[in-house]
Amino acid sequence: MNLKEIIYIKDGAVKLKDEAKFRETIDRLVYEAVFTEDTDKKSAMLTLIKEACKEAGAVPASIQGLYDEMGRSYPGFTVPAVNIRGLTYDVAKAIFRKAISMDVGALIFEIARSEIGYTKQRPLEYSTLVLAAAVKERYKGPVFIQGDHFQLVRKNYLSDPAAEENYLKGLIKEAIDAEFYNIDIDSSTLVDLDKETLTEQQRPNFEATSSLAAHIRGIEPKGITVSVGGEIGEIGKKNSTPEELRAYLDGFKGTFKAGKGLSKLSVQTGTAHGGVVLPDGTLAKVKIDFDTLKTLSDRAREEYGLSGCVQHGASTLPEEAFDMFPKTGTSEVHLATGFQNIIYDSKALPPGFRQEVYDFINREFLKEKKEGQTDEQFIYSTRKKGFGQLKKKWWDLPSDVKGLIMKELEEKFGLLFEKLKVGKTMAIVEKTVKPVIVKKQIEEGLLS
Repeated sequence: MNLKEIIYIKDGAVKLKDEAKFRETIDRLVYEAVFTEDTDKKSAMLTLIKEACKEAGAVPASIQGLYDEMGRSYPGFTVPAVNIRGLTYDVAKAIFRKAISMDVGALIFEIARSEIGYTKQRPLEYSTLVLAAAVKERYKGPVFIQGDHFQLVRKNYLSDPAAEENYLKGLIKEAIDAEFYNIDIDSSTLVDLDKETLTEQQRPNFEATSSLAAHIRGIEPKGITVSVGGEIGEIGKKNSTPEELRAYLDGFKGTFKAGKGLSKLSVQTGTAHGGVVLPDGTLAKVKIDFDTLKTLSDRAREEYGLSGCVQHGASTLPEEAFDMFPKTGTSEVHLATGFQNIIYDSKALPPGFRQEVYDFINREFLKEKKEGQTDEQFIYSTRKKGFGQLKKKWWDLPSDVKGLIMKELEEKFGLLFEKLKVGKTMAIVEKTVKPVIVKKQIEEGLLS
């Protein structure tokens, strides 16, 4: 189909002639954009698709307005933030289908700094695929896309602080240009526990967060307040305390002078990213300190006006744990590995293809195997890296195979949405969030 039959350009802005035809052809468009080898053409095509998606009613937005409301009066639900590492377009469509059926508006799509690398998904590709999935499933309204764990890597920072911070500032700009209007800064890696006072321990953390948040405020589009998150406890390390929370937030408040501050705070309460893997490849049972999580969320909300605290590394927890997040006032929960596990462990995934991916991992990443790690532990902890370089092979799986896997994922999303109590949240999102459409200039030659 000729794109000129669907889209036209007026004063450099994309307009839709026929939304229904755009929806019909969007599968082909995103496939061509993702897998074209010409990087300039890829960027141009992704931008064109993203602009058309905004015209069709799927608008990238900041969740700041909702989180301001949560800071004033906690509404009793926890916002799920979902990291999609593979089959991104298909998984996002599955999420939107379930979200529409349950009237879910409080929902975040995110990708971490590390995931951008090993899944081969730059911010523009990720945001475009999420918005395209929304349009395909007829979702209209604000879409929250987030940079998760935009982290200062400790060893890099200690070696060259300016270079590491400048790299992260560059990534933040790339993400905001791609319309990620939610950014989680993670400089908790810089906390220095050798210092005597909590304030001095947290100082490198809150000063770095302040610098990066000021950078965000300096480049965010007019009319948009990017939601910025901070972090005090490196995930997988010791549990956070109310005293650390106050030391960090007081320090940040005294340092940051560039406008709106943080909307939330990530803390550590007992989880690890991806779960704790036993020698046979199964997951150990993890116990979250929900009392601490509630205390920290209450303090963040009552004393600092934040939406509450954020729980990372939660997707591999037992189902009964998810009821506790709304009960403890947790504002946001991050979910990733559990969905990856459903994809890899699905009976619908051809065993030969799964083995092909595992063979690739054993060939390409064997040097990452830790001393004493069993083969099962190594594969479990490393198979997240089986998506990026094999992306096209995943996308080219038969539609009936992908359909069965997506059905499993939809069931899981439905269960989580129910337990996190985000059903029927579209009304509060529409009340508190007013998306601003930021027009990107498009060359008319793209339509030929």
